[in-house]
Amino acid sequence: HTGERPYPCPQCPKAFKRSSLLQTHQRVHTGLRAFQCSQCGLTFKWASHYQYHQRQHTGERPYPCPLCPKAFKNSSSLRRHRHTHT
Repeated sequence: HTGERPYPCPQCPKAFKRSSLLQTHQRVHTGLRAFQCSQCGLTFKWASHYQYHQRQHTGERPYPCPLCPKAFKNSSSLRRHRHTHT
């Protein structure tokens, strides 16, 4: 818990506590898109973006509004919707 960040990015001033975090960060610089949709071929840098995209194909809406029957593909859409109830 020293706050030490022994893994510096060679391309920008950022540094990281773990090498895995540095590797993930380096996608910002390399453009590596490690996640490819098997249904349409789109590629993504981040797993979270890939997972969100998959919901376009499946129709999954895992974020239900507790106040009405609507459900959403991501938590930010649910948060925005919740304001309609206030």
